[in-house]
Amino acid sequence: MPGISIIVPVYDVADFLPACLDSILADDFDVEVIAVDDASPDRSGAILDERAAADSRLRVLHLETNGGQGPARNRALELATGEYVWFVDGDDRLAPGGLAAVTMALSSAKPDVLLINWASTYPGGRTETNPGAGLLSAVPAEGCTLEDQPQLINLTMTSWSKLFRRDFLAGLGVSFAGGIHEDILLTCAALLSAEVIGAVVEVCYQYRRLRPGSAMATTSTAQLAVFESYRRVFALLAQRESAGQPVSDALLAAIFERAIWHYSTVLETTGFGVGRIGLPGLVPRAQRRQFFRRMHDDFQRYRPASYQHPAGPRGAKLRLVERNAYRSYSWLEPLNQARVAARNAIRGHRG
Repeated sequence: MPGISIIVPVYDVADFLPACLDSILADDFDVEVIAVDDASPDRSGAILDERAAADSRLRVLHLETNGGQGPARNRALELATGEYVWFVDGDDRLAPGGLAAVTMALSSAKPDVLLINWASTYPGGRTETNPGAGLLSAVPAEGCTLEDQPQLINLTMTSWSKLFRRDFLAGLGVSFAGGIHEDILLTCAALLSAEVIGAVVEVCYQYRRLRPGSAMATTSTAQLAVFESYRRVFALLAQRESAGQPVSDALLAAIFERAIWHYSTVLETTGFGVGRIGLPGLVPRAQRRQFFRRMHDDFQRYRPASYQHPAGPRGAKLRLVERNAYRSYSWLEPLNQARVAARNAIRGHRG
């Protein structure tokens, strides 16, 4: 049985796929790679077949119709045999030394979920460090639970930033959703249920940002799917409470704030301010006020009784959501984006 099954959903990424496969298969690690050609219209399927003919570790599944990343991952997961599973997007890359770092971490702690460090890469070669790297450093060598460190919920809600013990993942009873924001429910369910969460501080993954055609660089009403994803998360929390597995007040507040902040992150790219000059944004202009209203509605619906606003700009922003103060929020957002852009520039320079 291989140590790690690497699952790669592939759609219209022929320009980036060879580099992705090179980063996975360059070294002689005990991995199986299951790549899913999700009815890609470009040469991605042919590239996969060529590479599979040259490397027996790569297995290719061709789908007749496009279903999206979530269903493609679900199909591949049914075929995986590794002790751990790593979901890698076809336009991204593993960082040099990434496989060695995660292999060492998995062999020492045997976590249910392994959180990895990553870096963003942009067109033109600019890079940014992971803003959550400090949270990874706080995870002890023996691992922890989410109750031990609720702040871990603030890490990115993506499947590629984690490795999962395959038997543990199968036992969760959840799968990837269709559409976009498909990682959120599975990520939350895994973090909530994990008895051991480990972490790797070395950069193991290179996440490609602003790729034309990617869901996170495309203006679409589909971005509203983020609300349904978190509705399912809060339904999961209610189910756990009914089953006698309630979360602490601190963790419930952290999950609630993470949901509202995730909404605001999606809305931050809508052209409010200077942080995204030249980009049309994720939420269509005509839908922004409605999107904000849904943020407010979820704030009222899911706010825990013990929740207290954080201090500083983050708290000020959340108070505007609570008040449904869209106009004030739209004026404040350029200042927030300028602050974040300056901070990220400093991080990128240091990185």
